Amino acid sequence: MPAKPTNDAHEAAAPRAEATGAAAAPSAGTGTGAAAAPSAGAGTGAAAAPNAGAGTGAPTEAVTPLIRGIGVLRELTEADGTLSLSALERATGLARSTIDRITATLARMDYVRVDGRDVHLTPRLMELGNAYLSALRLPALLSARADALADELDESVSLAVADRDGIRFIHQATRRRAMSLSFRIGDLLPAERTAPGPLFATQWTDTDWQRWRDRRASDPRDLSFTAVPPRQYGADQRDDEAFVSRTEAAAANGWALDDQLIEPGLVAVSVPVRSAHTGDSRKIACVASVVSHTSRHTADDLRTTLLPRLRSAVTEMERELRRTPPPEPGPPPSDLALWTGASKQQLGRDFIESLARGLTVLTAFGEGRPELTLTEVAQATGLARATARRALITYEHLGLVTTPNPRTFTLTSRVLSLGFPPLSRTSLPEIAQPHLSDLTSRIHEPTALAVLSDPGEEIQYTARVATGRVMSVNITVGTRRPAHATAPGRVLLADTATDHEGLDLTSIRSQGYALVDEELEEGLRSLAVPLRDRSGRVVAALNTAMHASRHTLRECVTDLLPELTSTAARIEADLHTAGRFTHVPLT
Repeated sequence: MPAKPTNDAHEAAAPRAEATGAAAAPSAGTGTGAAAAPSAGAGTGAAAAPNAGAGTGAPTEAVTPLIRGIGVLRELTEADGTLSLSALERATGLARSTIDRITATLARMDYVRVDGRDVHLTPRLMELGNAYLSALRLPALLSARADALADELDESVSLAVADRDGIRFIHQATRRRAMSLSFRIGDLLPAERTAPGPLFATQWTDTDWQRWRDRRASDPRDLSFTAVPPRQYGADQRDDEAFVSRTEAAAANGWALDDQLIEPGLVAVSVPVRSAHTGDSRKIACVASVVSHTSRHTADDLRTTLLPRLRSAVTEMERELRRTPPPEPGPPPSDLALWTGASKQQLGRDFIESLARGLTVLTAFGEGRPELTLTEVAQATGLARATARRALITYEHLGLVTTPNPRTFTLTSRVLSLGFPPLSRTSLPEIAQPHLSDLTSRIHEPTALAVLSDPGEEIQYTARVATGRVMSVNITVGTRRPAHATAPGRVLLADTATDHEGLDLTSIRSQGYALVDEELEEGLRSLAVPLRDRSGRVVAALNTAMHASRHTLRECVTDLLPELTSTAARIEADLHTAGRFTHVPLT
């Protein structure tokens, strides 16, 4: 990491002193730096109401547009990724003109998509959560072992970190069953209704316990935790005492159970994964859990049959953490926020530059950059130190950033509350659909997405956008066609073979597209390009099809191919962002 100027200590300390109410002790044992946000009430961590500006407990130097923009993103997240503009207006209490400017700015960043009167979160927003997860490193180091354990036990396995008096999931390995048990990455649950909760609570301070009691008193039905069913009746003193007893048992046993606390039928057993390279070998980095339902296991059965294997897997996880050295910092990013000036000139008052700059600050963190000084944040973003400092003050107030020492800042797990849960379930067809619509509107031909069937003999269309032409190619989602006779099929086959059914696929792979002329059906002409995942593997094909009279073969290459190629690049960019720490289903 670059040398830290001596004046950084003074500059970094200032936000801590000025972030009113942010002095509460951090949640012990999180391993995530999830320091307490000013508000002691909401379990969701929405410390400041989005329309509060700098007037309801926010520091005087906090960036009001940034607070409001974060509030809009949280409302969209709580609504599973989509809200109308009028619903956003009601939920936030902001003026419609302010909502319009915020959504226009977020759309310019490709964080949302405005479709008529509706606003949708987009996969690009996941880069904020990716910054936290890559800085944390736990998913990258431990997810493979969690996945292997899920395969071995044929049960769901999750990894979770602490977020104040709640837990937040950072990895999930699920099973394909009709009765599926899984939470979304980034989902927040109340500690007392989970198996990981008592384990994290073993390292709570008196301040942490008091914050938990305050939250329980203000939200007895857990209405602020939208990832779990609300309690039918409010919690009482017996529930509080039960959680204290479970925490004492977790401290003594080194494991904890959830016996249908979240909802009837769901059971889980959890074991803590202790941290390494922190100087405190007892600190909990995360908690690994095996989750099942009562038709397969009772809670006691989980303890007797699956706990030993979970403990063994956790031992391997801890060994992985110990033997993996911290990553060597690569070249730091620079001028991440440079683009905002040009956008302000183009959009004028519809573009809120302080919001865009503030959100860009979060992307300065990442692998090899878990802790940054104020100077390093300013250098990475290209912002003035005063501008970067105000953004960090705002984030510390909102609980998204904490200061592990007077010189540096780090992201907290609460960054995952910015769109990650609903977007973590996004499929490739969902990612591609708006891009297909844009492509169809430009070329005035139907477009579709296709994948290769398991045997590799057929393709299946998974998304499509039709045109309003009288004569148009009729492709419906779910339709199957012989792979060797279609342009998308040949693109997909070319990634794994050199020939198929007498076809020379080498040229298709080298030229990057396939053009099929009236082979599947007389008069039908089809053009396709590949879509690649983060590893470079072709996972789908983007294609358009038309009557042969509308475009010559040459026009397909000169006019349509560039449009398909540029659209494929945009879909791939979204796919790579969404697939960095989540599994993106192809269908």
